[in-house]
Amino acid sequence: MRRWKLFLLAVCLPGPMLAVPMLAGPVLAAAAQSAAERQAAIDKLLDALKAAPSEQVAAPLEARFAQMMVMQGTPAVTLLLARGVRELRAGAPQDALEDLDAAVTLQPDFAEAYRQRAIARFQSGDTQGAIADISKTLEIQPRNFEAFRTLAQISEAREDWKGAYEAWQKLMELDPKTPGGEQRLNDLRRRALGDET
Repeated sequence: MRRWKLFLLAVCLPGPMLAVPMLAGPVLAAAAQSAAERQAAIDKLLDALKAAPSEQVAAPLEARFAQMMVMQGTPAVTLLLARGVRELRAGAPQDALEDLDAAVTLQPDFAEAYRQRAIARFQSGDTQGAIADISKTLEIQPRNFEAFRTLAQISEAREDWKGAYEAWQKLMELDPKTPGGEQRLNDLRRRALGDET
């Protein structure tokens, strides 16, 4: 039996094995909102981010957006996502893929699971799968600036300078006060277009 199936059995069992209550509060509060209310809150936050006058104002908005993306998951899927991210940080993308595959299977409308799986796929050598997952992330949440950041990083690692430049342009449209964003945009423009600009 795959690890994630055992994990889900543990989550579904009552008793001391259940470690969900600490995470369940924010997740259940988010679930109490309708999908339209959640999207309206995300859109309002993204509008504020786009209008932020400085990096200092933008930074907490960026952090709040990341939190809101995670809060889109059910409690079980959020735990799978957290474990997948831990495994990515530990340099175990294959283990992360197993958990992130399970998260996507259980909740196919969870944008952050696709974005994290894109990172795991890329680290595992599956570039096309990574790009497909970023596309799915943007299909679910078209203004997800973190997805454009991930796409730029993937494109840059492949030395696809035009793709990296275009993705970073989209990121800067959504989050103009990204730390170091203008400098990186200029660097990518030079690599993508040469000295013509």
